[in-house]
Amino acid sequence: FKPTLALAFSSISQDLRAISELLDEKGVAVFGITTNGEFIDEETEKGSIAMLLIDINKDYFHIYLEEYPEKNYQEVAIEIAEKAKNKFKSPAFLIGTSNSETDGEEILRGFEKIIGNNVTAFGASAGDDYRFEETFVFSNKEISKNGLLCLVINEEKVEVNGIATCGWKAAGTEKTVTKSKGNHVYTIDNIPALDITVKYGGLENITPDNKDVLVELAANFPLQLQRPKGDPIMRPALVVDWTDNSFYTSGTVPQGSKVRFSLPPDWDVMEKVIKGVEKLKAEKMPEADALIVFSCAGRILSFGPMMTDEIEGIKNVWKVPMVGMFSNAELGRATGGNLEMHNLTTCCIALKEK
Repeated sequence: FKPTLALAFSSISQDLRAISELLDEKGVAVFGITTNGEFIDEETEKGSIAMLLIDINKDYFHIYLEEYPEKNYQEVAIEIAEKAKNKFKSPAFLIGTSNSETDGEEILRGFEKIIGNNVTAFGASAGDDYRFEETFVFSNKEISKNGLLCLVINEEKVEVNGIATCGWKAAGTEKTVTKSKGNHVYTIDNIPALDITVKYGGLENITPDNKDVLVELAANFPLQLQRPKGDPIMRPALVVDWTDNSFYTSGTVPQGSKVRFSLPPDWDVMEKVIKGVEKLKAEKMPEADALIVFSCAGRILSFGPMMTDEIEGIKNVWKVPMVGMFSNAELGRATGGNLEMHNLTTCCIALKEK
């Protein structure tokens, strides 16, 4: 067994450069993302490194890491997609993004413009042990706190299938986003976005000095962006602008769109996730060589120790090596849905060499 690729999910408390250098010396390509917690199989950890080593043919994949200092997310995604299309006739994308302000929707739209609406793409927004300050993606020679990391896989050689499942229930009446730009939500029903969230959530001590503000907002009172068809998409606050009490979410919230607040999930949500993965196996992926799981940090905040039941349930579907992390946001396609940025969602990706 001589690994060629490492999927490395690491706490920011670890030495990212040392991880990269160690693997690079061994000729192993690195796809690295910082986390809010990590797991191998059903064992969840904090402050650790979870790593899956794969002996995939080096000709079947390529890793790109590009930064977006001008917040030109779609342009950067288009550039990577064009390179990937030139390299592989049918490329699939495993994605990591750093910087909580990153608009994942724009990145996905960039891939779709070049590859098409049926592009296979899954990924996660990096975490930083719930500090909500700086997140990182890293590869063999580069570490970026404001970048897009892509593992591009040749689908003609490696089958890539996945599913994104959430299950959170909405509460209260629909409200209108009265001012927004991209993923920056200024006002809802003409009230500053943070203020209306605090009011409806009955939250207290919501100030810049409260270090737990974003955890409380993201885990307990995310927005649900309503869709003309299909399930709503979760849009929790990830970064607050205290100058006007607006906030940034993980993906686009168009001005004029309808939103509702959320209730924390019931226990049957975990069962729904496991059944979704079982359906993926039954309908598309009878066998797998490896499994990658991106689970929202908000889920473990809500479920606590019970989270291991969901992870173990997923592991038992294929019973193959599995690595996972708790992320700030997830990218993927829900059942019958579009390719979108999600939150409070579990995203499972199975790989099988043909």
